[in-house]
Amino acid sequence: MQKLMSRMRAAMDKYNMIEDGDRIAVGLSGGKDSVALLAALAEMRRFYPKKYELTALTVDMRFDGKDTDYSALEAFCEKIGVEYVIKRTELADIIFNIRKESNPCSLCAKMRRGILHDTAKENGCNKVALGHHMDDAVETFFMNLLRGGNIDCFCPVTYMSRKDIYIIRPMILSSEALVAGAVNHNNLPVVKSKCPMDKTSERQTTKELIKTLNKDYPQLREKIIGALQRKGIDNW
Repeated sequence: MQKLMSRMRAAMDKYNMIEDGDRIAVGLSGGKDSVALLAALAEMRRFYPKKYELTALTVDMRFDGKDTDYSALEAFCEKIGVEYVIKRTELADIIFNIRKESNPCSLCAKMRRGILHDTAKENGCNKVALGHHMDDAVETFFMNLLRGGNIDCFCPVTYMSRKDIYIIRPMILSSEALVAGAVNHNNLPVVKSKCPMDKTSERQTTKELIKTLNKDYPQLREKIIGALQRKGIDNW
């Protein structure tokens, strides 16, 4: 966890992600990335020079019309002293049964983001922290390049003017391997996704492509991040 927090602090300082008095909503899906983010931010409250408060938010898609069991996350949040809010929705039914989306991931992500931002505002938060890491950024870069012909990626910090809220990504300089190691070493609770598209999406295909390319081009991920930073693309 110490290595992860060190990389997170580097990103938080470099991109001025946190200010004194911030109330930050951590998007807690239950996956390893969001759990690691919450655990690290909770621990960093002890020593980070700028003081902030945390609220963990989960958007439950309710697959098969049933509430997802997040009791393990509830117990974890209580243990680390973080308020936990679960927003129950009908997203699974809307996307898979009503609209019958053939490519549901894009719409799902958009709708979940909207609900997350609204719920964060309802709970008095001025920032939302997401668990995107370095690998996510590189995958997004390749997806935009190969599918859309654009040199584009999400930003370390984004201001959503319509919602008047900031989106921050403190793990943006951390590798997925580092995140996974922190979760395993600290036995953090993970709630397995029930999404039928899990591990079958376009992002998973891109992940496999990058893994293959990295064999011939070592440190490919770090090189892409460095290029984004040097050229200042998307406020990197």
